[in-house]
Amino acid sequence: MASSPAGTSSSTCVKPRLLSSSSSSSRLGSFSRTVSLKNRPTTKKPIHTTCSLQTLQFPRQSNSIVTPTTHPNDNKPKTLPSPSFPSTSSTSKKCEPQQWNLLQRAAAMALDAVESAIVSSESQHPLPKTADPRVQIAGNFAPVPEQPVQHSLTVTGKIPDCVKGVYVRNGANPLHEPVAGHHLFDGDGMVHAVQFKDGSASYACRFTETQRFVQEHALGRPVFPKAIGELHGHSGIARLLLFYARGLFGLVDQSHGIGVANAGLVYFNGRLLAMSEDDLPYQVRITPSGDLKTVGRYDFNGQLDSAMIAHPKLDPVSGNLFALSYNVVQKPYLKYFHFKPDGTKSQDVEIPLAQPTMMHDFAITERVVVIPDQQVVFNLPEMFKGGSPVMYDKNKIARFGVLDKNATDASEIKWIEAPDCFCFHLWNAWEEPETNEVVVVGSCMTPADSIFNECEESLKSVLSEIRLNLKTGKSTRRPIIPEAEHVNLEAGMVNRNRLGRKSQFAYLALAEPWPKVSGFAKVDLFTGEVKKYIYGDQRFGGEPLFLPNDPNSENEDSGYILAFVHDEKEWKSELQIVNAKNLKLEASVELPSRVPYGFHGTFINSKDLEKQA
Repeated sequence: MASSPAGTSSSTCVKPRLLSSSSSSSRLGSFSRTVSLKNRPTTKKPIHTTCSLQTLQFPRQSNSIVTPTTHPNDNKPKTLPSPSFPSTSSTSKKCEPQQWNLLQRAAAMALDAVESAIVSSESQHPLPKTADPRVQIAGNFAPVPEQPVQHSLTVTGKIPDCVKGVYVRNGANPLHEPVAGHHLFDGDGMVHAVQFKDGSASYACRFTETQRFVQEHALGRPVFPKAIGELHGHSGIARLLLFYARGLFGLVDQSHGIGVANAGLVYFNGRLLAMSEDDLPYQVRITPSGDLKTVGRYDFNGQLDSAMIAHPKLDPVSGNLFALSYNVVQKPYLKYFHFKPDGTKSQDVEIPLAQPTMMHDFAITERVVVIPDQQVVFNLPEMFKGGSPVMYDKNKIARFGVLDKNATDASEIKWIEAPDCFCFHLWNAWEEPETNEVVVVGSCMTPADSIFNECEESLKSVLSEIRLNLKTGKSTRRPIIPEAEHVNLEAGMVNRNRLGRKSQFAYLALAEPWPKVSGFAKVDLFTGEVKKYIYGDQRFGGEPLFLPNDPNSENEDSGYILAFVHDEKEWKSELQIVNAKNLKLEASVELPSRVPYGFHGTFINSKDLEKQA
């Protein structure tokens, strides 16, 4: 993710305390409307943006959609028209105040008063930077309005002939202005799309209209809990009870999911799926004109009844899609499953875990799946002690589980310990039969729990090779890049045609100055050689996407890198297309509106687009 976690040992991290807001007129982040923070105690430490992540909020809002702050060079629209909702019953009458009966109206007033009391209590505490909207969604992390498709964009250079289709990238884009705490991961999902057709390019961005989005848009304010950052301590418990009470009176409907669909994107079986860990995927359709339309929550035709993580793996040879689902409340805490190319789902394989663990990513090889069971865990009773339910367990030993891809149960899973190893993302994995090892390539982060807690220690993300010896049950780990040349590498990919197979190159974001991305690196995983592509002075981007120009090419790096780049001086955004072999800029597409720093993307070629469901 563009602004991925930074972590630290529990002794150097401060647990976030739930926050709040008030009423006056202090300018917040990049919003034109205002939120009062002046009555909140100030921290003695200055706010820095070196540690991104979590802590969410329950803003109070009017019926308007958030309007970004005007920048001196920003000539974008200052208002966002109401989204065109699906023709289905997604705009539930339950969430529309004009449909409430007298009991519901009375309950709503009483519960609003309770929320006001919670907000008032929270406002007595300072905001950690992991929850401060002035840090988390400042500058180009701030949201933008939807943009309908715009064609014939200005292109400098020449778009390569093989770039035909649509580049789509997901990200968090808050519909409502925060009045309390907010973390970057809290925002509603928005997909940005650049379509390449007949030598020209078009652009559009749209909210993914999740059930949460639809209801909060109808109400004109957030009412769904922010699952990670907001639910801390006693006020987090109070907010959960408040949400359940609203559901009990029919003021909200959580029965069709509460997710934001803001993290990952995958194109599978004719469907573009937007995902986050907290819900089922949502199908988003690319229209013939290059615009975006939410089809709805997708359960694979009734086969999927649990959330799916944001990083499913599409096997380039079999065409199967592999995925995990984790539960933080009840067993089984983790399930593994996969889908055939026609969308037929396997049976669930319950993975035995002693406690619920945060699993954002995993890996596949030709024969096995590699499942990380690391030290960032969910411990809900911590809320009763005033702490965060997401915590670093210093007594737990990190490990990887290796399981046959086609296993029907977990009896044959082999766990191999990898002490003090926390990888938010795994870039690839493969088997080396001659040594009976599985090789895993990932970015190992320290300190680990800075993903969720404010930290004094700066993030260090080390691109690492982890070898899991299936015979001895032992692991080894080494940095791929020499210490003297270390750079923080987060968000990226290998050639997708090499996923699960031995690969030489990885294309990863240069996460410096953290949490911004100043460019990307092409890393030789065999030699440790790093070649950098820097966006330039006051220019930053996000995850680089590698697009192979020929799936049958013997040259693994034959292809192009696509990345959104934002000029913070000119306040303009573009899409750059860079030759992956020599890191030379081939073309840049001027975009009609700002593209915030975001998360993960994919490319759908024109032939696959013709087969959209």
